[in-house]
Amino acid sequence: MTHQKPTGHISRFPHLKQDFAASLVVFLVALPLCVGVAVASGVPAELGLVTGIVGGLVTGLMRGSSLQVSGPAAGLTVLVFEAVREFGLPALGVIVLATGALQLAMGALRLGRYFRAISVSVVEGMLAGIGLVLIAGQLYAAVGAKAPESGPEKIAGLPEAVADAFGSAAASASLALGVGTVAVLMLWKRLPAKVRTVPGPLAAVGLATLAALLFDLPVATVEVRGLLESVQPPPLAAFGDLADVALLGTIVAFTLIASAESLFSAAAVDRLHDGPRTAYDKELMAQGAGNAVCGALGALPMTAVIVRSAANVQAGARTKASRVLHGGWLLLFAALLPDLLAYIPIPALAGILVHAGAKLVPVRSLVALWREHPGEALILVVTAVSIVVVSMFEGVLIGLALAVVKTAWEASHIRLEIVDKGAGPVQTYLSGNATFLRLPKILDSLESLPQDRPVELDLSGLHHLDHACRTALENWAERHSDHGTEPVKVTASR
Repeated sequence: MTHQKPTGHISRFPHLKQDFAASLVVFLVALPLCVGVAVASGVPAELGLVTGIVGGLVTGLMRGSSLQVSGPAAGLTVLVFEAVREFGLPALGVIVLATGALQLAMGALRLGRYFRAISVSVVEGMLAGIGLVLIAGQLYAAVGAKAPESGPEKIAGLPEAVADAFGSAAASASLALGVGTVAVLMLWKRLPAKVRTVPGPLAAVGLATLAALLFDLPVATVEVRGLLESVQPPPLAAFGDLADVALLGTIVAFTLIASAESLFSAAAVDRLHDGPRTAYDKELMAQGAGNAVCGALGALPMTAVIVRSAANVQAGARTKASRVLHGGWLLLFAALLPDLLAYIPIPALAGILVHAGAKLVPVRSLVALWREHPGEALILVVTAVSIVVVSMFEGVLIGLALAVVKTAWEASHIRLEIVDKGAGPVQTYLSGNATFLRLPKILDSLESLPQDRPVELDLSGLHHLDHACRTALENWAERHSDHGTEPVKVTASR
């Protein structure tokens, strides 16, 4: 009698080896970015690690996009900094918690898929604007100076800040470290593959830290408070700020930007692998759950991050286990080795974020976009400039409004044909979509018709006639008939 071998010993995790290796790579990429984003956002460095941990252990366990990695994002740095400055650090937890709740609600209502309808030019313009403000702000950090509050002031004051740096030994050393960090990041991809097994951001920060220690450079380093001391759940009193209209506007901005960035990142990650596609509503709920936990802990908001996600895919990850493990490595580091953060120079982190901000500005693709779709390129540029000049929220709203107007303009194709045989009535035919956007063109043509001739206006070819156009055409017909000619004969639209 033969016995079949039991199959229970077969591993439930057939890809554990690949996922384990990928998780270490993602951890090494995420570590300097988590710290850098937190410092640039004006909050304790440990809070960036907390968000990275939640992104791995909470969002990483949930369904949605299996290979996408979440954590604190450079794209929200400017918004977080402004929120902390205006409302205080305790209110940040309330904002992030409310953002998470909104994302959960939108996911439950199956609204995640509609974020794909947001104009790509608006999203790219949003990221470009964030990138420009981020670069300007971090260049001040690179020279050890305090950045002005508004975007235009940051950009206008840069030449003076850099010039002043050359008159100070401390500022010059700080600038040299920042520039060196950016140089390492730019050159790292040109090095042999064996060297590049160490992620560029980690290598850049490690080399800068080593240089600062060896040469005893007088540069600012990360302040360490300890993980438990940094985690401060928002007090009940902070929830009273929800009655503030400005704070509610910030919550909407957080929700819109975090959700759009995460779901656009998911679409990009889907193009990098052949595995299961993203379930957008579930991914939105996963992001919401993560942000709700981050808010309850008083940490930074999270989004899916394309840099970490791409590193995850390229390192050979096969399942969500890699991103969960990366959260575990961040937790171990925060618990066992937090004092190492105190050796990291601030200008090195500034260099990391300047490099990240530059990647958000699509200079090359903008040139190609201008040649093929100048309207879309204009939306991108106006959105970016509005964010720099006004603010994040208003800039995004301006971009969205422009995209809607452009779409409405393109959708309202109208054709006016005039047939004048020299005798009898002038025949006019309107076809297409008659909206208020095309009203000036329609009226100019009709008002140029001879006043002493009868007119027949055929609207049967119209697919759409809005109220403004209907009223304007009726008023024109009355005015034309007042000149003593026969009343305008109108054939109604379908």
